[in-house]
Amino acid sequence: MAIRQIRIAGDPILNKVCKEVKEVTPMIKTLIDDMLDTMYEANGVGLAAPQVGVLRRIAVVDIGDGPIVLINPQIIAEEGEQTGDEACLSLPGKAGEVKRPNHVVVRALDENMTEYEMEADELLARAFCHEIEHLDGHMYMERVIGDIHDAQMDEE
Repeated sequence: MAIRQIRIAGDPILNKVCKEVKEVTPMIKTLIDDMLDTMYEANGVGLAAPQVGVLRRIAVVDIGDGPIVLINPQIIAEEGEQTGDEACLSLPGKAGEVKRPNHVVVRALDENMTEYEMEADELLARAFCHEIEHLDGHMYMERVIGDIHDAQMDEE
C-alpha cells in the first residue's frame, strides 16, 4: 500500500470520463488500498480514482463509519435538498457552497464485484454525489453558489 499523488484542479485527467471496471484484478485491489491510504493521509472523506491519475470508475468514502468502496457507482434515486460548504482534495484549502440532494440511493459493486445498494443521507449523500461526479469528469467548483473561499472544514 502506498500514498499516491493527488491531482490538483487544472490537471486534464480530472476532466475525463472514467472507464467501467470489468473485473477486480490485483492492480485494482492495490489501487483501492492505495486510494484509502491516500484519502486517510490527506484527511479526506472521499477520493475518486481520477484524483490519483487512474481513469477507472472507482471511489472510496469514509465519513467516520468505516470505508466504503464504490466500483461503477450510479445514483439511482435522490430526494430532498441540502446546501453547505464542500471542499475537495484536488483543490486544497478551498471550499464553496454547493446544493446537493439530502438523500440518495447508490448502486455499486464492492471490491469482490458483488452488487449492492446503499441509502445515504446528509454528509454521506454529499460525499457520494461529489465522488461520482469526479468519475464523470466534473468537479464541485462547477456547482458552487457564489465564490470559492478558504476552507474552514475537512476536505472531501
